[in-house]
Amino acid sequence: MKCALVRPDGATVHAERHATDAARGPEAVVDTILDVAEGLAGKARADGLTPVACGIAVPGVVDEARGIAVWSANVGFRDVPLRELAGTRLGLPTALGHDVRAGGLAEARLGAGRDAGHVLFVAIGTGIAAAHVVDGSAAVGAHGAAGEIGHILVRPDGPRCGCGRPGCLEAVASASAIGRRYAELSGAPATAAEVADRAAAGEPLARRVWREAVEALADGLATGQALFDVATIVIGGGLAQAGPRLFDPLRAALRERLTFHREPRLVAAALGDEAGCLGAALLALDTLAKESR
Repeated sequence: MKCALVRPDGATVHAERHATDAARGPEAVVDTILDVAEGLAGKARADGLTPVACGIAVPGVVDEARGIAVWSANVGFRDVPLRELAGTRLGLPTALGHDVRAGGLAEARLGAGRDAGHVLFVAIGTGIAAAHVVDGSAAVGAHGAAGEIGHILVRPDGPRCGCGRPGCLEAVASASAIGRRYAELSGAPATAAEVADRAAAGEPLARRVWREAVEALADGLATGQALFDVATIVIGGGLAQAGPRLFDPLRAALRERLTFHREPRLVAAALGDEAGCLGAALLALDTLAKESR
């Protein structure tokens, strides 16, 4: 868990990290979230600051309108009223959001997509998810599931995704999928970072696996651009750490796939793994602003 005290201008004045330890079960995770939030509010007051709102971002399906963590495979949430629980514990206006949408919000307002207006933030790690941010507001969707770009079908005969369908983008181009594909073909385990290193060094198999992933990712981004027509695509998550080894071939592959659509600026995320935490703070400030109207 990334946790922070954040000023209204987006500046972090104190940050902490705590183990999620999801193996303890969802109720224990909720207790930890509430304890940490209460501790942060207490530290703010001890330092002469006044906590004005609380923001929480979690993975999975999130009903932001009702403040409920509907479902999360990672931490086991099932219909957890996190906004109400945190608001009651802290006595502060509270917002609940989705982790990737919150990260996209932060990158669009404070990071690599700043001043772009229309931004698609794509987080590539164990899975792939996205956030479409327009003028500083991230689309939620009718059922809280907007931005699941990782489940665009890109390879109908491809590997089976965790969602149950074969050929989803994240089953081909996520960091975990790249490592898994290399291991299947080579018989030796490897991370996506190691595959990138070996591809850069000229290893034929690694180059093949890397190229397949980049081409699939370009297919997914081209679909995203056809749908959203954004000015900037921000790539975050672990795979973005590959730098030019990812961005150079990805830009070229995306350009090849575009016809009349304008080519978006393709950039690496600027806020690292703090983006979701900063986005949660932005959600909290937005909630505060709405309540003061």
